[in-house]
Amino acid sequence: MALILFFFLGLNVLHFFLWIPGSEEVPLGWGTLCTVYVTYATIISVGLLGNVVLIKVFFKIKSMQTVPNIFITSLAFGDLLLLLTCVPVDAACYAVDTWLFGRIGCKLLSFIQRTSVGVSVFTLTVLSADRYKAIVKPLELQRADAVLKTCAKVACVWITAMLLAVPEAISSDLYAFHIPEKNGSFETCAPYPVSEQILQEAHSLVCFLIFYIIPLAIISIYYFLIAKALYKSTSNMPAEEHGHVYKQIETRKRVAKTVLVLVGLFAFCWLPNHILYLYRSFTYHASIDTSAFHLVATIFSRVLAFSNSCVNPFALYWLSKSFRQHFKKEVLCCKAKVPARRSSITQNNTPTRAMSVTGSEISVTLLTDYSITKEEESV
Repeated sequence: MALILFFFLGLNVLHFFLWIPGSEEVPLGWGTLCTVYVTYATIISVGLLGNVVLIKVFFKIKSMQTVPNIFITSLAFGDLLLLLTCVPVDAACYAVDTWLFGRIGCKLLSFIQRTSVGVSVFTLTVLSADRYKAIVKPLELQRADAVLKTCAKVACVWITAMLLAVPEAISSDLYAFHIPEKNGSFETCAPYPVSEQILQEAHSLVCFLIFYIIPLAIISIYYFLIAKALYKSTSNMPAEEHGHVYKQIETRKRVAKTVLVLVGLFAFCWLPNHILYLYRSFTYHASIDTSAFHLVATIFSRVLAFSNSCVNPFALYWLSKSFRQHFKKEVLCCKAKVPARRSSITQNNTPTRAMSVTGSEISVTLLTDYSITKEEESV
């Protein structure tokens, strides 16, 4: 977040020096372009590092292969898809006045971006429902087919996101946008021509509802129910089981808090982009806004939206001691590769380690359905 704020302030300073008196349009000088490209390159680099390490930890560490972590890993794949395709293309659009990737590229990239956003918000919605079920019906976590069912849910999320992205790909095309100040126009990729007012307004409202408002409303309901269930379970806790049950409740609260942080980051990062899109849809009926403020707002909202694809692994790093340890090991593996492998083999060959997890160790697991299940089986 600090990087984004620094970028925003720096961009305003650059626009002050690049302002041309008497002109409503602010050209992108080399200083502004450098700022944009450095920011986008940072987002891509940090996002690739965080998400690749997250995925590697999930597949490499057996104890991390839990039900909620399957959803988290699905989020990471969706973020990688966006970082490797849409972010570089969006950065390239600031250097030229026209679309460089053809009609097929326009349709394909529109499909990918909408799919990635759908995967993110729908996965967070399903994950919130999963956290509610884990707190209200914890015994269902011990079912043998829990992982298989979770994989099926992830597949359904991806299929739903892709199906909802198909209309975006079909309608997206190369359309001409008029610039009255220059008495000219440029061609760019858009889901509708600027002259179609009804299509503009309907498209922005539908996207805002399906990919933002409705999922966040459902998530809010689930978290209200989670808070209610946790409060009730704490107040009705038997005195003789207070210590043991309290540790389980605290663990589930910690996992729910992690999911809530991811949801909050998504809501915060994508809100400015949705607001700006709604503004454009209800005001761009003949031409586009070329003012300095609109240019800064556009770049800022895009940077903030794309930054959501790189912050999730570092949110987990901050919230989870276990993931933090594995993250450090993976990043520093080049310094001590052989000893790290030997240590891992030694741990995996210890047959009593999984069944001797204590309450204090449970609290540092990344997302701890696996450890909770083991503890409940040992009661």
